[in-house]
Amino acid sequence: MRRLPPLGSLRAFEAAGRLQSFKRAAGELGVTPTAISHRIRQLEADLGVALFVRQTRKVTLTPEGRALLAPLRTAFDDMTEAVENVRHRTTRRVATLSATTALSARLLVPRIPGFRARHPGWDLRLHASDEPVDLMAGEADVAIRYGRGPFPGLTALPVLTEGFAPVCSVHLPIRRPQDLTGATLLHIRGLHSTLEAVLPSWSAWARKAGLRMLDTEGGISFSDETSAIQAVIAGHGVALLSLPLVAAELASGALVQPFGPAIEGLPYNLVYPADTEDQPAVAVLRSWVMEEISAARPLAPPDNR
Repeated sequence: MRRLPPLGSLRAFEAAGRLQSFKRAAGELGVTPTAISHRIRQLEADLGVALFVRQTRKVTLTPEGRALLAPLRTAFDDMTEAVENVRHRTTRRVATLSATTALSARLLVPRIPGFRARHPGWDLRLHASDEPVDLMAGEADVAIRYGRGPFPGLTALPVLTEGFAPVCSVHLPIRRPQDLTGATLLHIRGLHSTLEAVLPSWSAWARKAGLRMLDTEGGISFSDETSAIQAVIAGHGVALLSLPLVAAELASGALVQPFGPAIEGLPYNLVYPADTEDQPAVAVLRSWVMEEISAARPLAPPDNR
């Protein structure tokens, strides 16, 4: 059990000792100099020692006063910092959004400035994972899920629908589907099973394009979409890429979609527990995603077969 003098007496002593003045301590604490003097006398009586040498126009610390001041000053500094940290946490609000790794890197991260501009009182936490989080357990406020569902217990809002087509660097000599026979094909394999099962393969694309002689198994494989996109940007080959994820490079001309056909993918849905509709974190994430991310729709594919 702690046995301490009254906190008010300790605060009065710390301020007076630090400022070397009862009057200035009174101004800092918003009391009168008489009140400061009274509290310090109470403290001296409790401790049984004199803490100040009182002179006509000034006060100075006794050796006992100096011994007490240093740890008290540290203690009050620590308490002030702890209180400010708690106060800061209570004024900052955090919104957590979970999405696949590729979608986070390609569409969400570039749009973070838009979130901060729209919601300056909020901190954004992005959870990038191809494994779905448990929204019911509060692992995230909102998630962007790939697929048609169903999503039991969740409200689902369509954000965008993917389209996949051959994409390559503008510097590669790929102009017609037949040019793929001499090109390096890039594959995305080894993803989380839920995603890998719905991503189109080169063999599926070749059947739709009517290219029976294309070697659809050779080339370079990547375990994630982001690495495959970077390889395409670097000119290492041609990949069947999600058009929304490379919309910026297609718009700038760094990448081209030289021909079709395109293969329609599944929708991305913004999902959250149905009973959290009115929660502030859900509201700010919903407005940001629906106003900014849903605008990143795939470009219309040319069909140059």
